[in-house]
Amino acid sequence: MFESTPYSTIFFIVIMIVLSGLICLCLLRAVLGPRFTDRLVAANMIGTMTIVFVCILAVFLEEGFLADVALIYAILSYLAVVVISRIIVVKERNEETRNITKLEVESRDFEEAKKK
Repeated sequence: MFESTPYSTIFFIVIMIVLSGLICLCLLRAVLGPRFTDRLVAANMIGTMTIVFVCILAVFLEEGFLADVALIYAILSYLAVVVISRIIVVKERNEETRNITKLEVESRDFEEAKKK
């Protein structure tokens, strides 16, 4: 299927080194990201680049099972992003509800103090 030549070996190694560097930059963004969305997108990019890395490795090593590993990793990465997003949405909704309730209590107390 794939004929290994010295140029193709160098090409694959360079591509894997570049992907590793990009993964490190995304990890840096995930740690330093000021917002949650920055962190989530960086984590998603890390997952995507890891999948590409495994697929390139599958071609380079001529091992078909690595493509299956990449597919399973893609499913797990997708599920992780969906679950984390859902957790954050529920958390934000609870905080908004708590803030609205707090404002209602404060306005009621203000109205009662005004009547006295």
